[in-house]
Amino acid sequence: MMRKWTVAIMALAVGLSACDQMPVKGDAGSSPESQGTQKVTDAAQKAKVFTDLSSAYFQRRQFKIALEEVRKAISEDNRYGPAYNVLGLIYMELDEDQLAEENFRKAVDLDRADSEAHNNYGWFLCTRGRYDEGLSQFTDALRNPLYSTPEKSIANAGLCSEKKGDMEKAEASFVKAMKLQPDYPLALLSLAQLKYRQTKLEESVRLLSHYHDVAPASAESLWLGVRLERKLGDKDQQAAFATQLHKNFPESREDNLMTSGQYE
Repeated sequence: MMRKWTVAIMALAVGLSACDQMPVKGDAGSSPESQGTQKVTDAAQKAKVFTDLSSAYFQRRQFKIALEEVRKAISEDNRYGPAYNVLGLIYMELDEDQLAEENFRKAVDLDRADSEAHNNYGWFLCTRGRYDEGLSQFTDALRNPLYSTPEKSIANAGLCSEKKGDMEKAEASFVKAMKLQPDYPLALLSLAQLKYRQTKLEESVRLLSHYHDVAPASAESLWLGVRLERKLGDKDQQAAFATQLHKNFPESREDNLMTSGQYE
């Protein structure tokens, strides 16, 4: 189950929201007020560049460089909310929970409409067992009618509900996310796993097949395939999934479980 959380965390860093504030061009006769605006927008633009760089390094798991770049962003503009969002993600991965929460809070305090910051803060809270607080943050993320990827927060709310033990709400969230985006990989795989646990194997097979049509196979998806085909009695398909899992993810938790025969 832990791999699902890790995969989702990495996905959250993509497309961090940022307000593109283009510099205002000044001239020799500009007023002190307009010159002040120039400095503010220039600072925000520089902060955005450093924040984007930090996000890219974060996705490569180069956390030291990511920290350096995001700190440059904050030194340029200490009120640039997306920088604190990225900083929260970095500290979250480093298990610096107090620092992670401080920065997520700062991000949402600076911009209540930043759905990505609410989403990431919600994910942090859920992975730390604070499910209701996390679900509240996902709700806040969805309040913004301009949120470009609401399926992300809906699916994450499903994972949070699942972790909490509310399978009915989890399923409803995954279905809702797929209605918004039928090819959304996280919702497809999460619902496939839920159907497997409900012993609705044919539905799980269909969802897993759809997932593999739209996303690269992961250790988690291949492991689900192994267990599904084992229960369905298709030894050839089971062997095919097992070969891919062992070949492509030899050091994974899923491969270790398969090798030791721990199918459930």
